[in-house]
Amino acid sequence: MLAVKGITKKLPDGRLLLREISFEAKKGEFIGILGESGVGKTVLLRCINGLTTPDSGEVILNEDGNPQKINGKKGQELRRIRRRIGMIFQGSILVKRLSVLENVLTGGLGRISTMRSLLYGFTDKEVQAALSALEKVGVKHLAGRRAETLSGGEMQRVAIARALFQEPCLLLADEPVANLDPKNTEVVLDYLKPLTKEMAIIAVFHAPELVSRYCTRAIAIKDGTVVYDGSPHLSSSVLEYIYGTGPAVKSA
Repeated sequence: MLAVKGITKKLPDGRLLLREISFEAKKGEFIGILGESGVGKTVLLRCINGLTTPDSGEVILNEDGNPQKINGKKGQELRRIRRRIGMIFQGSILVKRLSVLENVLTGGLGRISTMRSLLYGFTDKEVQAALSALEKVGVKHLAGRRAETLSGGEMQRVAIARALFQEPCLLLADEPVANLDPKNTEVVLDYLKPLTKEMAIIAVFHAPELVSRYCTRAIAIKDGTVVYDGSPHLSSSVLEYIYGTGPAVKSA
């Protein structure tokens, strides 16, 4: 489904942030990315979906036996590939003045021409698909509400619905529950986890206990490299190495 091969990225000041990052993701996997703040987890997601260009390496999306290299693509070609990659940003990033339904429909703007979006908008079939996406995350009843009236947990579920409306084969989530209370954290992740039946999910987390509870696999980054790739149930010694100064450990 996804192959990340030797991704390297330097910061503007020349510091090497990511060094030869490589891994694969398949449909059915929920991969949790762990590591200290500033280690490059968000930049890695941005390299995967083409929002940031790596200095070297490749990102290849392979759907139905049709591999497509993401990095190096521009314009319409990049947008075409990116349609199959859903993205959930930290803090949801909804258009507050629009309704919930309108926010979800914006997830499909990449599939229609600028002329149609300005003059005709979306078809009845597309509206029904957006409502179906809202139903999957339990907020269809909020379709007519303005986004600014929603709670944080509701906003994040709308953001998930917006990503689902794209019909992605890969879903990326950058700290999807960072600003939520424990109850809403559970609600959002309980909706995310079953989506692996349809796609692969790669999400950045700060809390290892959430990775252990919801993910099928954990990848940890330290000093710019992958230092762990394996079971989401990380031992105390592994966590001490990832977040502290403990001895190096092997992936499990």
